[in-house]
Amino acid sequence: MSDEFEHVARLIESAGSVVALAGAGISVESGIPDFRSPGGLWTRFDPSIYATFESFMNNPTKFWEMAEELNPLLEGAEPNPAHMALVELERLGKCDVVITQNIDNLHQRAGSSDVLELHGTFHTGTCLKCGTRLTYEEIKQAAAGRVVPVCKSCGGSIKPDVVLFGEPLNAAVLQRAVELATECDLMIVVGSGLEVFPAASLPNYAKRGNAKLVFINIAATVSDDIADVIIVEKAGEALPRIVEAYRNLSGAGAEANRRSEYNGIRP
Repeated sequence: MSDEFEHVARLIESAGSVVALAGAGISVESGIPDFRSPGGLWTRFDPSIYATFESFMNNPTKFWEMAEELNPLLEGAEPNPAHMALVELERLGKCDVVITQNIDNLHQRAGSSDVLELHGTFHTGTCLKCGTRLTYEEIKQAAAGRVVPVCKSCGGSIKPDVVLFGEPLNAAVLQRAVELATECDLMIVVGSGLEVFPAASLPNYAKRGNAKLVFINIAATVSDDIADVIIVEKAGEALPRIVEAYRNLSGAGAEANRRSEYNGIRP
């Protein structure tokens, strides 16, 4: 086990409160492309036309045309080892909450029990006319062969519960994220280049609260200068190694092996 992973394990062990901040990089490893990368969604769909709140209100057809390409990717994606590692940290009592910039619902599907979705979710939607809430399956049924899904109650247009450009974030979600960042002892930032605000400001709140910062990303971030540990690696490779290092350090791994042997299962 390399020194950097053992270092992170010791930070986890000494932290009373651990918060994870997840960006697009963790979802890329589940087959969901980064919208901003070369060949990403925004290189083919101008967000000013397809993904602003104003454009949606004026003509939701454009958004739903883009969604026809995006939704199958979101539907078919599965949690990867990075998601599962965060779930394991939670099980070990060392991940209080996952704050995510992603809309794909993969943290919840993996088993994380407390997920703050800064940018909303594609998993639910709301009728803009009467306020009816719908599940993803209900949204698909509401489409019924048309491009724009229509509310069965009032005929209004349905908007997925994702935060579009020009649309404010949910104030309560953002406030709780800031509070968690300010009060945590350790923030693990995974798969984020920290270029999109206000999510990019959360590590600064943590730093001002004297928290330790661990950055895990495949490339340098614009905020590397405030990090205590920087791991340039895929999330799905780094996070499981961190969990392994923590288990070895805390004795959790040995305890798991003893339980397996007691139950007649060889580890």
